[in-house]
Formats: sequence, structure tokens, C-alpha cells
Amino acid sequence: MNLKFKKWTDEEFFKVREEVLKQWPTGADVNLEEAVAYHKALPEYKNFAKKLIDAKAKNITLAQPRAGVALIEQHIELLNFLDKEGGADLLPSTIDSYTRQNKYENCEKGIEESKKAGRSLLNGFPGVNHGVKGCREVVEAVNLPLQLRHGTPDARLLSEIMLAAGYTSNEGGGISYNIPYAKSVSLEQTIRDWQYCDRLVGWYEEQGVSINREPFGPLTGTLVPPSISNAVQIIECLLAAEQGVKNITLGYGQCGNLVQDVAAVRSMMEQAEEYCKEFGYENMQLTSVFHQWMGGFPEDEAKAFGVISNGASAAALAGATKVIVKTPHEAIGVPTKEANAMGIRATKMVLNLLRGQNLPNSEEVQFEKDMIKREVKQIIDKVLELG
Repeated sequence: MNLKFKKWTDEEFFKVREEVLKQWPTGADVNLEEAVAYHKALPEYKNFAKKLIDAKAKNITLAQPRAGVALIEQHIELLNFLDKEGGADLLPSTIDSYTRQNKYENCEKGIEESKKAGRSLLNGFPGVNHGVKGCREVVEAVNLPLQLRHGTPDARLLSEIMLAAGYTSNEGGGISYNIPYAKSVSLEQTIRDWQYCDRLVGWYEEQGVSINREPFGPLTGTLVPPSISNAVQIIECLLAAEQGVKNITLGYGQCGNLVQDVAAVRSMMEQAEEYCKEFGYENMQLTSVFHQWMGGFPEDEAKAFGVISNGASAAALAGATKVIVKTPHEAIGVPTKEANAMGIRATKMVLNLLRGQNLPNSEEVQFEKDMIKREVKQIIDKVLELG
């Protein structure tokens, strides 16, 4: 495999694209020119990238849940509930596990069985199987920007379909959607497949359509050293920027020490800006996302709300552009829409209470920032040295 840190040519991209769209019948419905026209006709309030830029300018933290079910109508109902009853600022379509492994036949069975059962028997939204038409029904039925959230090592067809449908953000990356999710796929393969996803977003950008890209910050989810996660975020940021992506949200997963968490987010953003300038990437729009605690949750709802509120506080005090919200049912399994909405409301309450407040750049915060930056620089310098 000829893997290089170099922008794909149009010839290379469109040659690979022919095979990507053949992976499942719904790929035939993707028309890039029509998709660009559709995006340009969308109201500005449905554009993820623009809403993030606005939030950063106003120094506010937006709240976004995770959510996804098998059937279009139920998925729409769920998302609108999280908007109206939860007060979400941004909405997701969290993709099911079969789609993440490109097992579209299993998805088709799951959709049919879900219809018979009258409830979702998949743990997410099977975007590839619903195709551009089905995904676009979701885009048109909600009043907030939509992000594609998944965990897919090879997300090329999924990205093609859902971006063509009008989704304006895509989470993932060649490292962050490999190591935590796929034991049998090489890093080399995943990086190349995500170069394709980034080139797709870069192509949209060149046509005047701004789409947000978000590397997955928490990685394996629990107590990842900030230098490791920050280094991965910056590397994936550079990989995306090389393919023409302009709007990137770098992520960080809460570890629990407030000073270190705040320092990690701030140092991540400062170094990302520095590396983008060093590599000559201009007019970049960089924002940040803070993931509430990704580890084990207490079964007791009151204690769970304590964990959620603690994460919301850290996100606000770090100055993150958005926070990914947990629910009081984390310890139980897939949450009800009511529990999901409660997690958002609890988070929004804390964000509102702390609006306009940041943790001062104290001696302790500065010490942590300096340590993290030194470690990150050593990692990235070695990566660059190795090529």
C-alpha cells in the first residue's frame, strides 16, 4: 500500500470512489453535484461548522448527546425529543455496530426485525442501508445541525451517503477509529480509508460547502494520558488539513483531575494552531469538544448526575466549544429518550451557571500545560522523524 502524507489528486480520489460506491446498492444514489446544491440550500442554522464557529466567538459551550435507533421515523422522534425536551444544541446520528463493521446485510435484517418488533433491535442508525433518501428525511425533519457519529474503521461509503444527505459533520479518524474499535484492521489501511473521508470533506469545501470534521478524542475511553490523546488529535488534524478540510473539532476525554483536564484542552488547542501554521495550513477553523467521563458509571441516578455535572463543569471551565453528554442510565445500557434528555438538561444547567467563567490560567494550570506540551512535542517530533 502506497501510504503518503500527501493530498490525494482528483484522479486518485475519483478512481477509488467508483469502487466505494459499489459496496452497497444505496451508493448508486450519491450524486456529488446534487449534494452540493442541497447543502447550499440548507438554512445556515443547520450547518454544524458554522454553529461551532459562532459558539467559539461567543465563548459558550454547546451540549450534544449521543443517540441512534434503527428506523427513520423513530430516529426522527428521538432527535426531536432531545431538541425540544432536552434542549440539545447539536444533534447526532449514532451509527449501529453492524454498519461500523460494514456488515450491511446484517443491518438489513435488523431493520426488518425492528419493523416487526415495533422497536429498535439495532444499537444505532444504519445510515448506509437507509441511503441518501432516508438520511435526508432526518435532515429535513429536525431543526438543528446533524453529526454523523460512529466508530467505523472504513467509513468511506457511510460518509459519502450521509454527507450527500445533508449531514454537516463527521466524527472519526484513521487512528482514533482504529485502535479503540478494530483489532483486525491495520492502522495503515484505516489511515488510508480516512484520507478518503477527509478528501471527500475537502472536496465539498472546495465547492463552497463547509463540513466539520471531528477526530475521536477519548480513544480507549478511560484515563488516557493527555499527551497521548492530544498527540493523536493533532496528527489527525494535520492529516485532515492536508486533504483540504478547514473546520476541525479536536476532542479530549475527561480524566477527572480538573486542573489537568483544563490544561489538556487548552494546550491541545494551542499546539494544534501552532502545528497547522508550521505546516502552512491557512484559514483553519479549530474548535474543541470535551467528552464527559467515558468510564464506568454508578447505577444510582443521583450519583450519575453528579458525574455528569462534574464533566459539564470541567468542559465549561476549560472553555470547550462543545461537550458530549452522558446519561443517568450509562450503567444500565442504552438509555431511554427521557434519560438522555435529563442528561442534557443537567449539563445545560451547569453550562448556564458557569457561562462566562473560565478556570484562571494559574501556576498549577500552566505547569500542567507545559508538561503536556513537552510530551506531545516529543511524540509528534518522533512521528515526523519516522515519516
